[in-house]
Amino acid sequence: MWAHKNSFLCRLSSLFSGGIGGGRRQWFLATLVLTLTAAVAAAEEAPASRRHAYAAMMYMGTPRDYEFYVATRVMMRSLAKLNVDADLVVIASVDVPARWVQTLQEEDGVKVVAVENLKNPYENQGNFNTRFKLTLNKLYAWSLVSYDRVVMLDSDNIFLQRTDELFQCGQFCAVFINPCIFHTGLFVLQPSMNVFKNMLHELEIGRENPDGADQGFLASYFPDLLDQPMFHPPTNGTKLDGAYRLPLGYQMDASYYYLKLRWSIPCGPNSVITFPSAPWLKPWYWWSWPVLPLGLSWHEQRRKNLGYGSEVPVLLIQAVIYFGIIAITRLARPSLSKLCYNRRPEKSIVILHTTLKVAAMWSIFAAYTVPFFLIPRTVHPLLGWPLYVLGVASLSSIVINVFLLPPLPVLTVLLGISGSLFVMAFPWYLDGVIRALAVFTYAFCCAPVAWASLMKVSSSLQNLLEREAFFPRLGESTQLSELNKLY
Repeated sequence: MWAHKNSFLCRLSSLFSGGIGGGRRQWFLATLVLTLTAAVAAAEEAPASRRHAYAAMMYMGTPRDYEFYVATRVMMRSLAKLNVDADLVVIASVDVPARWVQTLQEEDGVKVVAVENLKNPYENQGNFNTRFKLTLNKLYAWSLVSYDRVVMLDSDNIFLQRTDELFQCGQFCAVFINPCIFHTGLFVLQPSMNVFKNMLHELEIGRENPDGADQGFLASYFPDLLDQPMFHPPTNGTKLDGAYRLPLGYQMDASYYYLKLRWSIPCGPNSVITFPSAPWLKPWYWWSWPVLPLGLSWHEQRRKNLGYGSEVPVLLIQAVIYFGIIAITRLARPSLSKLCYNRRPEKSIVILHTTLKVAAMWSIFAAYTVPFFLIPRTVHPLLGWPLYVLGVASLSSIVINVFLLPPLPVLTVLLGISGSLFVMAFPWYLDGVIRALAVFTYAFCCAPVAWASLMKVSSSLQNLLEREAFFPRLGESTQLSELNKLY
């Protein structure tokens, strides 16, 4: 390259040697040489346009949009940290918030391709699940014709090592997690506008789609993939033609891990973990661990690549509020209940007793459920679970003081939950079967204790309602004690 540059500069020198004289000629040539040298150096330093891409999609319209946004960022950052030789692309619908797009571009180094949502013609199918309504946007991957190969991804993948050899695969390659149906959480494709337009045409004419989502459509569009050979990357780096089955190591279903509590995938490199599980047990939810042990692996990747800066202030505010509630209710005991009830005789004391029992039970239930929904969903489990325990303890303290209940029976379920977490998180189980049996045994032993605690709470409520100090008899007046004159 430098030889061509030098010959070009020599020709320019001879060209201007006759037309510009003296010092002006020398000054002009010096300036031109410096300018061209800087331009060539900049061109050499500029990164070459990459021929491959890892792509994911993002769309709006579900209750879990933010969770998938966070999951996509974690996956893209983990790929960048593996120094993959490919662009990172997000196919985002036009209604994705601009601040999310800006964050992806500026902080994560992702190229965002804005697209219109593809209309799903299968919405009226009997088995259609509305959460899959916009998953057909994944077909836009075939329109990324500036790349030779694209690895299309779902956001619930964890990369354990680089998988750039996938770009040597053919026109379409996917993994068969199900023995007969390939999985679309990761697949390789060769972009083509002809294929993309044909897919849109197939959508218009209503090609058969068993589930109404991208999974069913692509399985119908590539029906012969099961009969294709297994992909083995050529050692000389050349690209293959045609369709191939990918080894299972490129989409290791998390359920395979839970059986043995270790990976034993002999087919291909153990490169990518996927989580095709129930929607509320995705790895980024704080409650997924220790219920599903691999949830901690995802959060470890987030801790290293993205952090928890957006959730920590919310956690601190909630913790301060919970501690404040505990302190206030502790100071208010035992007379807070006098604020909550009308001391006048009631016409139907039985109805009132029943109402108060129901109110007490629902209050206990709320104390256990409200903190769960207040915690940011994608926070680290080691932050989420302690905050949940603290929240339940604080709200339970209100119930205990209002209804004058014994603390231990009310908090028995919380103690049981804490114990189950320790049982599930025990790290030295031989396999998943023994772990499941240990959890079952623990639950079996705790059930009678929980039932006895419920009976104790019910008995305490009954005794409370029958006490004259709490409900005066009809037609009688009750002398207030000095302690309760304030109320």
